[in-house]
Amino acid sequence: MRFARFAAVAAALLATAAVAQPDRVAMEPANPWHQKAREIYARAISIPTVQGRGRMTELANYLQEQFRAGGLTDVTVRPYDVTLPDDHTAALTLRWPAARPSGRKAILLMAHMDVVDARREDWSREPFELGAADGYFYGRGTADDKQGVVAITMALLRLRAEGFAPDRDILVLFTGDEETGGDGARLAANEWFDVATIDFALNADAGGGAYLADGTPLGFGIQTAEKVYQDFTFTATNPGGHSSRPRPDNAIYALAHTLERLERYRFEPMQNETTRAMLADRVRNAEPPLAAAIRAWLANPNDGAAADVIEASPTEVGLTRTRCVATMLSGGHAPNALPQQAQANVNCRMFPGHDPARVLAILREIAGPDNVAVEPVREARPADASPLREDVVGAFTAEIHARHPGVAIVPQMSTGATDGLYFRNRGVPVYGVESGWGISPTDERAHGRDERNPQRSFYENIDHWVGMIRRLAGPAR
Repeated sequence: MRFARFAAVAAALLATAAVAQPDRVAMEPANPWHQKAREIYARAISIPTVQGRGRMTELANYLQEQFRAGGLTDVTVRPYDVTLPDDHTAALTLRWPAARPSGRKAILLMAHMDVVDARREDWSREPFELGAADGYFYGRGTADDKQGVVAITMALLRLRAEGFAPDRDILVLFTGDEETGGDGARLAANEWFDVATIDFALNADAGGGAYLADGTPLGFGIQTAEKVYQDFTFTATNPGGHSSRPRPDNAIYALAHTLERLERYRFEPMQNETTRAMLADRVRNAEPPLAAAIRAWLANPNDGAAADVIEASPTEVGLTRTRCVATMLSGGHAPNALPQQAQANVNCRMFPGHDPARVLAILREIAGPDNVAVEPVREARPADASPLREDVVGAFTAEIHARHPGVAIVPQMSTGATDGLYFRNRGVPVYGVESGWGISPTDERAHGRDERNPQRSFYENIDHWVGMIRRLAGPAR
């Protein structure tokens, strides 16, 4: 779920050294691997892998055929049931055994095949058909995340054809429900793979870079942490009665009072290695009040007032603490009756390391004065930030600078969630290392109308993954 990817990069990486903007002119690939990538990309975009349409297995089978034709035969399509009623989907897993075993644990390459829905009447073109215009590829999933699926697929096929001999096992996971339930990643982390054999994972659904329209680079981020997703129901109940005889207590009012307290509440501020690095870089170019607040908070992590100033910035919101917000509301059963129930969904994005039980206890304290019941919708899956490993960060930096010399490289914490959290939860470090870039804010269209991806970014990303795999799964350089 690479939502607001460019915005997140911009928040951490504003105003780096001047570097020329990459050319976005329409291009026909001369490289045969790029030509093959465009073919697979077009086929992938044409399959509407939307939850409920039953087309995920079709794409998984197609990718399996591509891998097997390229000599990577240990590949499995895994249909599975998901949490949505009467629905199922599929994942693809692959193992490329080490040709020259070094004793190092395996690396896992991750992406997701599913996309959010897109209606033809909402788009200026057919969303499930790869379009090309003005230096861009258009179509649902061109950015989120079929470019990642294609890049990993093509990188492995190219490396295999060129005789690359990995010195550790390479594993692949393409899931079919990242945008909804996340059951594929949960199954993979708990059943399909032995996580004790995995050194780390590289996630194509996070990371990446951005430029301003005038060519100013905003830099590239490597995602090393993400917040933990958790929904809660807030339920107020009441005996009700006839609306002509109002009671002193009312379910809707009780819920409203509770939500007002929630709106005002601020969880304690928290930091980790990733957010400290993000904000330390941001302070260089922030406006003076924000810069002063960042310096104060980095010096004193308990300075809640400074954290509040940071949270008030539109680009830094969510970086200093757990945040909970009401997202859905329902109540009452008839226009002339007092409500017997009122209910809200509250969505929390918990800071890595924040105990979900503690969050639940706080929410119940907030709801207590009005006797509003609070219950978690699903079990939270807490995950700590991944350490800034020198080998992974170094490989990412080298590959980005090979195509974008001089741009800033900064760790990122996603305020949203990806499949990576299930592996972090099992103790596997996960790194969002996508190199895809776009123009901010005009290319921030994932999940939206006329989603698009610069053609040059698409082709560069394939070469980026080739380089990442060579550096991290081959002999030491």
